[in-house]
Amino acid sequence: MNTEPLTSLKGIGEKTEKLFAKVGVHNLQQLLHYYPRDYDSYESPVPLRECKIDEKNAVIGRVHHSPSVKANQKNSVILLELYEQPLRLQLIWFHMPFLRSMLKKGSVFVFRGKVQERNGRLVMEQPEIFTPAAYEALQSTMQPIYGLTKGLTSKMVAKAVAQVQENCAPARDYLPEEIRSEQNLCDINYALTQIHFPKDRDSLLTARRRLAFEEFFLFLLALRQLKEHTEDTVNAFPIQAVWKTEEVIENLPYQLTGAQMRVWNEIESDMKGHTRMSRLIQGDVGSGKTILAFLAMILSAQNGYQSAMMVPTEVLAHQHYEALCRLLEENHLSEYQPMLLTGSTKASEKKKIYEQLSNGNCRMIIGTHALIQEKVQYHRLALVITDEQHRFGVRQRTALASKGDPPNVLVMSATPIPRTLAIILYGDLDISVIDELPKNRLPVKNCVVDVSYRPKTYRFIEKQASLGRQIYVICPMVEESEGLDAENVTDYTRKLKEELSPGISVAMLHGQMKPAMKKEIMERFASGEIQVLVSTTVIEVGVNVPNATVMMIENAERFGLAQLHQLRGRVGRGTEQSYCIFIQGNKDKEVAKRLEILKNSNDGFLIASEDLKLRGSGDLLGTRQSGEMEFAIADIYRDADLLKSASEAVSKLLFMDPELEKEEHYELKRVFADYLNLENFEIGL
Repeated sequence: MNTEPLTSLKGIGEKTEKLFAKVGVHNLQQLLHYYPRDYDSYESPVPLRECKIDEKNAVIGRVHHSPSVKANQKNSVILLELYEQPLRLQLIWFHMPFLRSMLKKGSVFVFRGKVQERNGRLVMEQPEIFTPAAYEALQSTMQPIYGLTKGLTSKMVAKAVAQVQENCAPARDYLPEEIRSEQNLCDINYALTQIHFPKDRDSLLTARRRLAFEEFFLFLLALRQLKEHTEDTVNAFPIQAVWKTEEVIENLPYQLTGAQMRVWNEIESDMKGHTRMSRLIQGDVGSGKTILAFLAMILSAQNGYQSAMMVPTEVLAHQHYEALCRLLEENHLSEYQPMLLTGSTKASEKKKIYEQLSNGNCRMIIGTHALIQEKVQYHRLALVITDEQHRFGVRQRTALASKGDPPNVLVMSATPIPRTLAIILYGDLDISVIDELPKNRLPVKNCVVDVSYRPKTYRFIEKQASLGRQIYVICPMVEESEGLDAENVTDYTRKLKEELSPGISVAMLHGQMKPAMKKEIMERFASGEIQVLVSTTVIEVGVNVPNATVMMIENAERFGLAQLHQLRGRVGRGTEQSYCIFIQGNKDKEVAKRLEILKNSNDGFLIASEDLKLRGSGDLLGTRQSGEMEFAIADIYRDADLLKSASEAVSKLLFMDPELEKEEHYELKRVFADYLNLENFEIGL
């Protein structure tokens, strides 16, 4: 593994190194596996009459008149018109005054950008400019587009990747030749070259298939190792049923659904059993998984044991902590005062918490990854709960479950995964499904519209805000990105502030903010101080805001259906009617067909199954289901068949060589140990 720093590359200094660090790339190995998020295909130039409105087009034109310039102290605007009787195309550039001397009368260029229709005329803003020869060289190529941060461009990333591939020794392929042959997988070096710089679409698909298989393969190998160590382990913490949990259920201000009671009985039976519990609760957002987790924590505390709940964000940790405190107080169980441990907990407070955990005085704790740090030692940890299971990988699950004697494990997920896939992905767990929503919930009303609907949407948002309701607006990007035609949080927040009435409070939220800022924004939204929150998918796992009644998702085509359903689950949590508006940013008929599934159903499992049917192996350039498990390129929905193949390959391998001792598996054993971040790892499968 090449862990040399990026500064070992020509042209990358400390400043650029820090930009790469912002997108999670710290060394050459990580750079090679920082896959493009999309590709830009340079199609042949077309006449103006054949331009597709609201899509990117390339047109070739002669400069008949010198461009005009409108300038003031703050900015300049360059205007140029192309003629193709009876049509005209107005080209507009902002902040690029130097173009006036470049666009000389009589010269011929290829202009490439999004064509829009405004007041009966065709307009292209900020188009790229090429000489005909330069554009011809790019035609039919696929240029990588990467996830970026301000100051970092796709060309900078591509140049760095190219350097590594040219100057570093080829990678050794750890996948056994037999598996590569059976699965028809390409060599790792070919895959890494073609995923960044594909010569054509077929080569790209071949590369992606290999890399996706690799991700599934390592994940499932780790999962089997975890299962081997935990399956049929004797329950080290014998649990007796206590009347208090029944009393808490009776005191709730609502009645548990039949599905909740069924799953609670399964949890209680597991915890009282002779073997340790390993159970997954699957249920849509808002189906009531968290209250079952709290009941299990109370059951553990009443038996004198500790329990820990790990969640993926500090905001969610605070929400669960406050909710558990209220529940205990309402049921006169304040002696089990829980504690909260996150990355931002002050050092002095952490020291107190560590002491309370190690001596057993603290029986309940809620936190983030901070719960699995080496300094955290538990006294009698009988129950481990991970919330939003898809956010944690095998490594995190193993780390928390290994604190002391193997505890009972309860994991929860709102990701609707069809049972056939769930059995593979959660092979070490028994599966319970909460397939019923609380009776007082009104179904969310959905609509799928194009960008022309935005003005009506803004008026609808204003109306909801005037009624005291709150609104989420989701954009796929943090800021404008080179080559990607999609809405971004930064510019959209500015635009909404201009579009909406001055009295409406608009704020933005995204993953690049510091944790303290994110926490502050979410708390202000939860308290009602912020009425409209423009955000990336960071709110997919967020606080419960029953007053939020509108979810508007821009560029809905850039998300998988399961993730769109997760986002929609942020609304419809109160007593008022809620709405979800999916804005489709392109006119692709297949995309429209997929979004219709969401429009017609609020059933997450049905949506996931339908999504599975519609996604084929050739569906590559759409955005994958971000956030699912720990995969950088694989998608459990799009690549369902590949997931099954990887599962079969792992089973066959472990049957033939359970401890990976054969010579031909040496490289696999080394890579697998690195995957688990363990030194001198003895697999012991």
